[in-house]
Amino acid sequence: MTKKFRRCAGAVVFNIDGNVLLGSRIECNADAWQFPQGGIETGESPEEAAKRELFEETSVSSVKLVYTTETPVRYEFTDEIKQNFRKRGIFNDGQDIYFSLFYFCGQESEINVQTKIPEFKKYIWADFVFAVENVVDFKKEAYLKIKDKFIFEIRRYLDKLS
Repeated sequence: MTKKFRRCAGAVVFNIDGNVLLGSRIECNADAWQFPQGGIETGESPEEAAKRELFEETSVSSVKLVYTTETPVRYEFTDEIKQNFRKRGIFNDGQDIYFSLFYFCGQESEINVQTKIPEFKKYIWADFVFAVENVVDFKKEAYLKIKDKFIFEIRRYLDKLS
């Protein structure tokens, strides 16, 4: 049987300190940190989808695009997640996610995870290594695949600002 992977966009937002914005999933008892992300709608570019998802999940719009992965990174859902999705009529086995890197140029007060349909219970700014170490296991490999390139791009962008 052929597996089905949904096209998805992730928003990696960093601040002047070089830290990245992470949200803790609302449905998890323990902290399950991740970057804002969601499906790419028909006619959207990965960058547009990432920016839309970022706004929907955190209210953040004051960002500048720095970089987007050219090819998606694939991850597969756990069997438990697949079963829960299938009960709801969703038959994806995982996601092909394009990550976009954005520089946050707004004020901290702009960030609000208590949105119309909240996905995060709280947020933090942390270094990229923390993000990789604290994302749910099935997404860890995807985060590892972008880590070095994104850390490089963050440093390069911040060096230009100084």
